Amino acid sequence: MPLAPDAFDTRQKMRRPDFELQYKRDCYLKKVDLHHHDFYEIYFLLSGDVTYTIESKLYKVVPGDILLISPRELHQLHIKAEREVYERYVLWVDPRTVRRLSTCRTDLMLCLDPSCPRYRNQLHMTPEDQRRIYELVGKLHAELQEGGFGGELMPECLLTQLLVEINRVAQRSAPEETETRGAQVVSEVVDYIGTHYGEALTLEALADKFYVSKYHLSHEFARVVGTSVHRYLTKKRLLIARQLMAQGMPPSRVWSEVGFGDYTGFYRAFKSEYGLTPREYARETAAEGS
Repeated sequence: MPLAPDAFDTRQKMRRPDFELQYKRDCYLKKVDLHHHDFYEIYFLLSGDVTYTIESKLYKVVPGDILLISPRELHQLHIKAEREVYERYVLWVDPRTVRRLSTCRTDLMLCLDPSCPRYRNQLHMTPEDQRRIYELVGKLHAELQEGGFGGELMPECLLTQLLVEINRVAQRSAPEETETRGAQVVSEVVDYIGTHYGEALTLEALADKFYVSKYHLSHEFARVVGTSVHRYLTKKRLLIARQLMAQGMPPSRVWSEVGFGDYTGFYRAFKSEYGLTPREYARETAAEGS
């Protein structure tokens, strides 16, 4: 019997506190904007003509690939669904769950944490890797859908096995390919924004910093990342603002920490992006953590 796909929805928030796994199959999909999550996303492509932008890197994804996306990485999907059915599994995992399942000898975060030396977003699986991992993914999806005796135990056991297998694939993976000069400059700018977002950054200042014209930087940034420098910078600041508020920092302080010129500009940008005011979001995350 063919596997029934989960109904498509646009939500970017988990319903469960620990993890979710969805199987999706689409013949048409609207454009997906540059976005981020508060959890890890592990993406398994089964079929489709797919390209993914993750921060400053563009990945051509082929069936059998795994994509690993961390909470701090802005990303965007580009598909040509008219060429081939777009079919995939998407696993969302809360960072606290990964840490809880890890042990002192086995750190399951290694393949997921961008600060780890061997971290890479795209993993290529061998046919044997695919057989093992897709079997686990299929069992996990069925267990979450059907349950049964041990339904509170089996999903977590399967998730642990799956994370171990993905880490093993990651340890065997070759380094990512060298970037072109244009993409390399964009990557350097993105890395700089990631550590200097709290400063007064402009397109002109960044172009001067990296010894390129602002027109060249603007063109290359839009080509590689899929959006403007200004839009990317705003999204990155908002992403970090959410994380700081989730850690307890008040909105009245957050706006200046992440580089907004005033609270009004921060308030408007935050509400436009997330549909909540900063204080509403802070109250919501405080209630979830209590």
